[in-house]
Amino acid sequence: MKDNGWEFIESISSFCNNKREWIIVREEETDYSYGKIPSERSLEERFDLGIINLDKPPGPTSHEVVAWIKRMFGLKKAGHGGTLEEIV
Repeated sequence: MKDNGWEFIESISSFCNNKREWIIVREEETDYSYGKIPSERSLEERFDLGIINLDKPPGPTSHEVVAWIKRMFGLKKAGHGGTLEEIV
């Protein structure tokens, strides 16, 4: 794995407060003709190709937040894949 790929995984792991050690079964090379590491994408590419995790505050519905994001960034398409709430 390219160094920056591993750094990306560690940054996500740190962000998620993951304390477990990663177990590497085998090293593999990534074929970058299929894309690039998310941290190397421009903001425009992230909006076009990626998934953005958003910590929605309590109160507004997920549909309302999606509408705000679309309006704020002038996006034609946006959606949500679910909501994880403590109460649910």
